[in-house]
Amino acid sequence: MTDLDKALADIVAIRAQLVRGSAFRGYGAAAFAATAGLALVTATAQSLFLDDPTGQPLLFFGGWIATACAALGLVGWEMRARARRHSGGFADAMIGDAVEQFLPAGAAGALLALVLARVSPESLWLLPSLWPVLVSLGIFAGARVMPRGVALVGAWYLVAGLAVLVVTAESHALLPWAMGLPFGVGQGLMALVIRQASISHPASPRHRAPEAADDDA
Repeated sequence: MTDLDKALADIVAIRAQLVRGSAFRGYGAAAFAATAGLALVTATAQSLFLDDPTGQPLLFFGGWIATACAALGLVGWEMRARARRHSGGFADAMIGDAVEQFLPAGAAGALLALVLARVSPESLWLLPSLWPVLVSLGIFAGARVMPRGVALVGAWYLVAGLAVLVVTAESHALLPWAMGLPFGVGQGLMALVIRQASISHPASPRHRAPEAADDDA
């Protein structure tokens, strides 16, 4: 390895270390608040218009999968915009690092749904309790790059998932609010945590306004 190659490798390693050690400022309270609203709207709509969720699991889970996709789109769009505004040239790397924390839990949730639907459809009632637990694991895994207080959100999802399991264990019923309450409250809590973090530790602008520079002169 030449000196140039070694120097480039060192730069890449230092850059990766900086990304992993920096708090990610790409999360925005508005997007998480909107996803909380989406969860509550979906639960309300299914309660009103889906007569027998347990007998229509495709419609039940289809609605929640669509809601999850919309929520991911909202959070992803705001995350990308905020990361580019506050993280400069590290934006893409920090986004990748943040996504990497949640990817195992997200993939596990999707694969679990596919496997249960294929080999044990009668066990699909477990998903509304297992999904919040997986979300809690993803949050705990990414806590080091998220705002302080996010552990409370992870704890909520863990407790909510276990509570849903207890409530539905006897009936094996698919209940809209067994999804709506855990995710509606959880996403709302996340919005509050991020909002409080932005108030306590406002991000410094990357570029100063020309007026400010003129005043200093």
